[in-house]
Amino acid sequence: MYMARQTTSAISTDQLDRVARNGALRPRVAEMPRPAEVPRPEDLLGDRFFRHLVFNLRTGVLAITRDGRVAAMNSMAYRVLALPAGGDYIGRPFSEILADVPEVVRVLQQAFDCSDLPNRAEMRLRKTGRAMGYTLSHIHDDDGRMVGATLFFKDLTRVEQMEERERLRDRLAALGEMAAAIAHEVKNPLASIEVMAGVLKRQMTDREEALETLNDIIKEAKMANAIVVEVLEFVRPIQLQVERASLDEVLKDSITLAEGKMRRGAVSIDTVIEPDVPELLADPHQLRQLYSNLLANAFEALGGEGHVDIRAWLLPGEEEPVGSTDPQPPQVVVEVRDSGPGIAPDDMERIFSPFFSTKPQGTGLGLAIVRKVVDAHDGHIDAISARGRGATFRVTLPVVPSERSLGR
Repeated sequence: MYMARQTTSAISTDQLDRVARNGALRPRVAEMPRPAEVPRPEDLLGDRFFRHLVFNLRTGVLAITRDGRVAAMNSMAYRVLALPAGGDYIGRPFSEILADVPEVVRVLQQAFDCSDLPNRAEMRLRKTGRAMGYTLSHIHDDDGRMVGATLFFKDLTRVEQMEERERLRDRLAALGEMAAAIAHEVKNPLASIEVMAGVLKRQMTDREEALETLNDIIKEAKMANAIVVEVLEFVRPIQLQVERASLDEVLKDSITLAEGKMRRGAVSIDTVIEPDVPELLADPHQLRQLYSNLLANAFEALGGEGHVDIRAWLLPGEEEPVGSTDPQPPQVVVEVRDSGPGIAPDDMERIFSPFFSTKPQGTGLGLAIVRKVVDAHDGHIDAISARGRGATFRVTLPVVPSERSLGR
């Protein structure tokens, strides 16, 4: 202590000034206070940062431990898997939490049984109907021991819908020119046949057998002409004439149009539109064709007896996207459900394909045109059916179509 005091007192005032000017008494940079918004390196490497990283990813993350318990789940995982937000899932068995999504349970159950895990695979969740792309990875500790697994996944539903629309457009483009040329060539002879049969009919009023045959000719010519018109309508590109459309008025008109296409008989119709359903910015003529085709199919399936339920409700838009580029806009869902015999499982995948029909006189274009109108409005359609349980067609359309649909 004595030596320290002696050394300090031996430094002159001039020496202190020179040391201060040279910076020896200035605080070191490491000791200077940091701005609050700049994180320290040790904070960046801490658990909190990595926790924030995982929970803010736009990809779903679900991590499980070796004994099958949930170790981590981010907010996107909650949304894609349709789990209630804020649930206490950490530490609980994943098979219990994901009981409603058995497809995911099966994937996670295989996580520790094989070393070659699926990469960039896809699955469809029956609970929500969403298509999900996923990657499964093992988690190892510092000693290389396998301690868990992580499922990374993303909702590909809208991507899948866009790809299907593009495939349909490509098929229509290839089919369109050929079908239009053939239809025009067939239409003229059909008109001539009908006219000539009408002339003969007026000249042979006293021959009953001949009149009956001529009536059949005229009837078949008109039916063939209707098929040609339907083919032309199918291959012709849709140019939307967009305006404000009241769903209530569209559905009422569609019922009337459907009755003109197919005998309704004693089929009862119950229509319920939720109060919050807004007007659509859409082509009302195309919407009438869409819903009248669905209703005409229902009338035909019911054979004059049964019931049709029409329900419409609003799906609010998303503030944040679920695995897609843009948030989902507000949409209106219209469900047409009949009490008919239903659709065979083998036919379900082909009902929207052009020229597929299970009816002897059917053209197979009714539902194909429905699909085309839905796609033109940037929407999508789902069909649900089982033998003996009727058929349900669910049409989902945006309240306002995209700029691509509007041709901008």
